[in-house]
Amino acid sequence: MSRKTLAIVLLVPFLLLTAYAVWEVGAVGIFVYQLQSSAGWQVFADLVISLVLVLTYLVPQARRDGRNPWPWVVATLFVGVISPLLYYATDKAQRGESPDARTA
Repeated sequence: MSRKTLAIVLLVPFLLLTAYAVWEVGAVGIFVYQLQSSAGWQVFADLVISLVLVLTYLVPQARRDGRNPWPWVVATLFVGVISPLLYYATDKAQRGESPDARTA
């Protein structure tokens, strides 16, 4: 399965889950819930670390592919993993080539 297909497969149900959570508790309510206990802080820290790692791959790849990485970085700060998933779902450079072929 390509990275683009995987991104789309993950993005659609995650957007539905996100919409339901925002409808039920509001955008701020999602954060408030996470900050009520040490377990929530741990999950939030895990998310932040994971997104930083994702961005360390996304930024250089976007530059190689001639895409501006900064809108994706800023969007990630506001909407989390939705932004990297959208980046990979809209990646036109993926044509089944090896990573080395794309940088040549």
